[in-house]
Amino acid sequence: MKVLVIGGDGYCGWATALYLSNRGYEVGILDSLVRRHWDNELGVETLTPIAPIQQRLQRWKDLTGKAIDLFIGDINNYSFLHKALHQFQPDAIVHFGEQRSAPFSMIDREHAVLTQVNNVVGTLNLLYIMREDFPDCHLVKLGTMGEYGTPNIDIEEGYITIEHNGRKDTLPYPKQPGSMYHLSKVHDSHNIHFACRVWGLRATDLNQGIVYGVLTEETGMDELLINRLDYDGVFGTALNRFCIQSAVGHPLTVYGKGGQTRGFLDIRDTVRCVEIAIANPAQPGEFRVFNQFTELFGIGDLALMVKKAGNTMGLKIEINNIDNPRVELEEHYFNAKNTKLLDLGLQPHYLSDSLLDSLLNFAVKYQTRVDHNQILPKVSWHRK
Repeated sequence: MKVLVIGGDGYCGWATALYLSNRGYEVGILDSLVRRHWDNELGVETLTPIAPIQQRLQRWKDLTGKAIDLFIGDINNYSFLHKALHQFQPDAIVHFGEQRSAPFSMIDREHAVLTQVNNVVGTLNLLYIMREDFPDCHLVKLGTMGEYGTPNIDIEEGYITIEHNGRKDTLPYPKQPGSMYHLSKVHDSHNIHFACRVWGLRATDLNQGIVYGVLTEETGMDELLINRLDYDGVFGTALNRFCIQSAVGHPLTVYGKGGQTRGFLDIRDTVRCVEIAIANPAQPGEFRVFNQFTELFGIGDLALMVKKAGNTMGLKIEINNIDNPRVELEEHYFNAKNTKLLDLGLQPHYLSDSLLDSLLNFAVKYQTRVDHNQILPKVSWHRK
């Protein structure tokens, strides 16, 4: 099967492309490399040194004998995207190619517009090319659990059955996104749902939780294949951020009370979930939603787990509850369903002491690359 990974130079996309290639899929990566440009704009670097994409792919071929095609360009450019898809002829498209940071989208008007135009228009371009020329291709799209917000009822997988005034229907689950980035994902979901319903396309929306970890079987094969590990206040995610803060002796930055509960999963489960979706495609006209996470943690509880693991290693770790730069509930009900991927065969890697130990050791190894000026959040959701 031929699988095109859009955004294959990024954190989830790179690990997924190598994983699929290793399992015998014919893989192509399509990426504008803009994520590297945003690092330069913000003056930040991933903890791990990332080689140029061409060098990474050459090393992969040298090690495994497997070639991955590369298409460098922007999916907002319709003619480029059209040409690349016709050249590669995918059976499935895995779409990671979006601006994925909530803080980045909240910097100012320009970054909000950039995020929504990049994400929504790129996906629309893809849907129109699929409608015209690849109607049987299966779109596997990365969504986010953040689309749902924190409702005071259980979160279902994409749809909810409602009874109202004596009538009953199953409808898309209500969305309460928490940033301009999360809003862009909601717009994507609506657009893709429309394309499936009206044009008969097939798509799976993977509403992913917060991903942690850096090593998969493939990215651990060689230093040149290493994955990103972001710790800064814009692109860094909670668990990865806490581990890196621990390694350099910086207090763990828990926003507000720390009662915010979120879904989490290991990067190794991200790549497996994508493969499961590809191997079990949606039907024509079907817009499936899988909630892609394996465990729920409160942010404050996560910090305590990292502190405990770090203390065992001899690291002295403090936890600071800092002013929350976001507008969000800091204590709330949160119960989300996640059975569909498990039913299809996902065997999760749960967050263990050994995984935390591995992540902390990784952070210690590269600690000299940490810029302490980039650790604290600099973007606020609040009106100035």
